[in-house]
Amino acid sequence: MSTPVSSAPTPEALPDKPGGHHTGLIIGAIIVTLAIIAGIVFAIAKNTGHDFAADGKTTVKIGTTEAANDYWNVIKKKAAAEGINIEVVSFNDYTQPNVALSQGQIDLNAFQHLLFLADYDAKNNDNITALAATYVVPLNIYSKKYQRLSQLPTGATIAIPNDAANQGRALLVLQEAGLVKLRGSGSALSTPADVLANQSKVKVKAIDAAQAAASLEGVDGAVVNNNFATDAGLDRSKVLYHDDATGKSADPYLNIIAVKDADKNNPTYQKVAKLWSDPDVKKAIVKQSGGTAKIASGRPKADLDNILSDLTTNIKKSNS
Repeated sequence: MSTPVSSAPTPEALPDKPGGHHTGLIIGAIIVTLAIIAGIVFAIAKNTGHDFAADGKTTVKIGTTEAANDYWNVIKKKAAAEGINIEVVSFNDYTQPNVALSQGQIDLNAFQHLLFLADYDAKNNDNITALAATYVVPLNIYSKKYQRLSQLPTGATIAIPNDAANQGRALLVLQEAGLVKLRGSGSALSTPADVLANQSKVKVKAIDAAQAAASLEGVDGAVVNNNFATDAGLDRSKVLYHDDATGKSADPYLNIIAVKDADKNNPTYQKVAKLWSDPDVKKAIVKQSGGTAKIASGRPKADLDNILSDLTTNIKKSNS
């Protein structure tokens, strides 16, 4: 059977819409114009150090090794009320956030004290600076074998952080506790080589700061940074000894918000830094620290600049 052939007439082509060619040109011009405007806005955003979230808020990326801390939720909420979206960027060790800041991967960081920053700047010929102080915490000696400092036997082994910025403070804590004697009375730049063994009660073992809490299973005691003690769930009521976090000797250990020197006058970043002075933020920080943190957000920036400058100079001299 053959296929029937349709006898329906071929439909006529539709006529062009009036002005079709001109409309296309106009639409094309509009698209190009919008693209140019978008490019200009993007360039302005990048030049001012800002990214813009979908909701129109300015996004500020803050690097930290303490992203799990609850107080970040309070900071984010306060920032949102100011039209700022805080993006917390988590790093798993101390060596990363300053490099990321220097390379422009983040806008600010909040994980270190002034001495740590001075050591980084001096050794890397960088110029990251302190935007504001946040808080300072005592440095504690913990033990799972002993309940009192006096119980530590002669020759006991105490683990301390091996990074230059925390090692000196740990040794000073041990000296204050009467456990070691340091050459020249010690300083923030002391190392295990400065321990006078014949005048010291204990031996020191330098290890990675992040491993100090875990090391308590195999040593007699350890000096553990506050954030690592929190992560490990160490009981602060069983601290054998801690230093004074409020005196002038604690100045090198003021925790800070750090920024590239070129961005220190950025009004958005300054607004972010002021969030650490908010009563709710301060309350959340103290709670997170188990009541040990001493708020330092009121310290003038000039003080921070002087402390940082002196520390950086001394470190450069010691390394020359």
